Amino acid sequence: MTMQKPFAITLDPGSSLANKTGSWRTERPVYVDRLPPCNAQCPAGEDIQGWLYHAEGGHYEAAWRHLTRDNPFPAIMGRVCYHSCESTCNRAQVDEAVGINSVERFLGDEALKQGWRFDPPTQESGKQVLIVGAGPSGMSAAYHLRRLGHGVTVADAGPAMGGMMRFGIPKYRLPRDVLDAEMQRIVDMGVTVQLNTRIDDIAQAMVDGGYDATFLAVGAHIAKRAFIPAKDSSRILDAVAVLRSMAGAEGAVSPPMLGRRVVVYGGGNTAIDVARTAKRLGATEAVIVYRRTREKMPAHDFEVEEALQEGVMVKWLSTIKQSGDGGALTIEKMVLDTKGNPQPTGEFETLAADSLVLALGQDVDLSLLDGVTGLGLKDGVVQVNPATMMTGHPGLFAGGDMVPAERNVTVAVGHGKKAARHIDAWLRGTPLPATPKHAIASFDRLNTWYYSDAPKTVRPQLDLARRTSSFDEVQGGLSADNALFEARRCLSCGNCFECDNCYGVCPDNAVIKLGAGKRFQFNYDYCKGCGICRAECPCGAIEMAPEEI
Repeated sequence: MTMQKPFAITLDPGSSLANKTGSWRTERPVYVDRLPPCNAQCPAGEDIQGWLYHAEGGHYEAAWRHLTRDNPFPAIMGRVCYHSCESTCNRAQVDEAVGINSVERFLGDEALKQGWRFDPPTQESGKQVLIVGAGPSGMSAAYHLRRLGHGVTVADAGPAMGGMMRFGIPKYRLPRDVLDAEMQRIVDMGVTVQLNTRIDDIAQAMVDGGYDATFLAVGAHIAKRAFIPAKDSSRILDAVAVLRSMAGAEGAVSPPMLGRRVVVYGGGNTAIDVARTAKRLGATEAVIVYRRTREKMPAHDFEVEEALQEGVMVKWLSTIKQSGDGGALTIEKMVLDTKGNPQPTGEFETLAADSLVLALGQDVDLSLLDGVTGLGLKDGVVQVNPATMMTGHPGLFAGGDMVPAERNVTVAVGHGKKAARHIDAWLRGTPLPATPKHAIASFDRLNTWYYSDAPKTVRPQLDLARRTSSFDEVQGGLSADNALFEARRCLSCGNCFECDNCYGVCPDNAVIKLGAGKRFQFNYDYCKGCGICRAECPCGAIEMAPEEI
């Protein structure tokens, strides 16, 4: 039996049709960019994947400058940010989330060590902006406005910059030399800061100073109170006052006298901070009384865990009914109803205490807004246009604790950046158009079998004995080698990082390399739409689109 040769067409190599297979396709590969989930989650609007790309190459200054395009406080944020970005990191479904916060802190500390500075603006706009409050939101806005060439004056009633970062976060979490250095770097750009300057009438201050716009960023410094029947001998303090006195505010020259048995009433991060501070001041007992269970506690779990390690005790499902003679507290046990709300049981116990510290939340002093027209005030905060951060009064913007939002440093920093950009647009008379966002780079679009297990680097911690006997920083930082390793764990979700996989696997030589940093393009004359490039792209930066007929 004679085998016949398979049917074939031979084309002249010089023919325009030689080796071209484009007509075979029903769909074609397309390079796309997607939004990494870490970027999407970051309240400060950082391009996390972008600066990690520089860091994984060991280009730390380039990474720091890329990061600080959005957030001027990497050394601060690497310590106090609750890194919600890591909770959405796709790497967590492979082994563990990338230690984004750890690398951010490393870059911030490296910048301080190397003396990296911000560049002053190349041009001046001639516009003047007043910012009230030198906390995270106010100083973030000052930084971004100054970069845009505007004159910026920051007025703050306190004796030093930092706002609630200084007066609400203990030194064991945020060393003051780090806070001071990152604040001063913004001042060095040409920002004027007026400390011990309280603004009582914002409308008059704008007129007197000839300001073209104002950003309000007053922190929540007023402690909320609860009615607790108490005897004259009871010692009841508020958490804000305790933490402020630790920072030397309002003339305090020594730590507060809390006694040996300290009870803290509340369940937020401030309650945890006060209890841990009490232990460092020598309290033998620091007890948190909280109405609900640990699962319902608003404090972040890692802070609760650190507090428990340090000997802080928590009475769950409990509320304080009365403070009696000698500080004896009457505690009522609670139960959660079907909706998760605490309900009294009528069961009581007595808890001895030398002092009771109330950590029930804080309010903002809005008295400086008296007489300002067009403002909307609700639930103790200023209503703003969420797209622009402007209040109902033209040229008056607000952010941070003053507006409806979650109260933390990262959110405040993001408000400052967002407000600065819209203040700039308002001053120039050119409103910012809405910027469309890419689709999220979800885990199902990745090909993670290319990556071997590489567990997250654990940051060192101060030993327990020193943690409870000093205010030395608890959480350590990464070494350069560890930071490099951690940055390289990033999967570059949704964005081409030029791994050359598509170039190497294409059976038709239809992928064209454009050069370092320029990525690739497809030659559709040769691509037959087999989809191998899509299947082999580790970061999900290729999708197959229906062929247009």
